[in-house]
Parts: sequence; structure tokens; C-alpha cells
Amino acid sequence: MEDKNCLQFYSMSRSIRGILKKNKNFSVNGSIWIECNGERFFGPGPVELLELINDTGSISQATKQMEMSYKKAWEIINSLNTEARQPFVITQTGGNSGGGSVITDNAKAVIAWYREMRERFSALLEKETGNLNS
Repeated sequence: MEDKNCLQFYSMSRSIRGILKKNKNFSVNGSIWIECNGERFFGPGPVELLELINDTGSISQATKQMEMSYKKAWEIINSLNTEARQPFVITQTGGNSGGGSVITDNAKAVIAWYREMRERFSALLEKETGNLNS
């Protein structure tokens, strides 16, 4: 019975201002990503990798800019390409131009969707931070 009373007292609609010390700068923080079968699949790292591949045309150059191992980049790319209906990254080997890599329109669409989701998530964090400090 005591637990039920505590839950009512600290309900979601109740302000916690009276619980926290005044004149402190509290903030609500977090990160957001997509999981596939309980494993991180798509988030800030893959987004940065894909954008750098798009900018440089090269997985190798992207990994250098991120200070990420080439092996790790390939693990991410293989996961993205395997779990999506169509590949996110297409590689072109050798030739006179030396090959390179491109990201697909599907990859660009998921990046755009993810960025919009992060904006909504950031707005939620800001709102809740305001609730803590008002």
C-alpha cells in the first residue's frame, strides 16, 4: 500500500521542483538510435559514416576523418546493407578512377528521417529540462 501512495505522490503530472535543490542547472539528456534484434543498427555513428562516404566518395577517406578503423566501418556497412531491403552503400572497385563508394537514395532518406527524429527527441529533452528548472 505504501508503494502505491509513493507512485501517486510522484506521478508524471507532479512537478519535482520541490524535491530538487534550487539554483542548480539540471538537464535531461539522452541519445537515440534504432536497434535491430536488440543490437544498435542506426544512429549517430552510422549517420556520420554515411555522410562522409557521400562527401568523399570513399570509405577509406570517411574512416580517416572519423578516426574509425576500416574494419569497423565495414562491419557497420555490412549491417546496414544486410538489414535494409536494398543496400545503403554501393562500392565500385578499381579502374582508371580508382573505384569508390556511393550511398543510395534509401540511405539518404533514412538519414533525413533520423535527423528529423533527433530534432523531435531534442525538443522533448529541452521541454523536460525546462520543466526541471521552471
